Amino acid sequence: MRTKVAETGVLIPKMWLEGIDEVDIQHTPDMILVVPVQAHDPILNLGQHPILLDVEDASLNHNTYLYSR
Repeated sequence: MRTKVAETGVLIPKMWLEGIDEVDIQHTPDMILVVPVQAHDPILNLGQHPILLDVEDASLNHNTYLYSR
């Protein structure tokens, strides 16, 4: 798609950004790059696949298990 650069800049069609809440715009001398920002935070995956052990109080006394073994 070609478009003229107006006084206010260039408009990117919303349908190209479907499902995207935030973008990162990077500028180099030869290129302008619009990259979707992933709202996914890896820390939210913690605890998704817990390890099953014969320990019943690991969530309460986690320091004991992390630092004493």
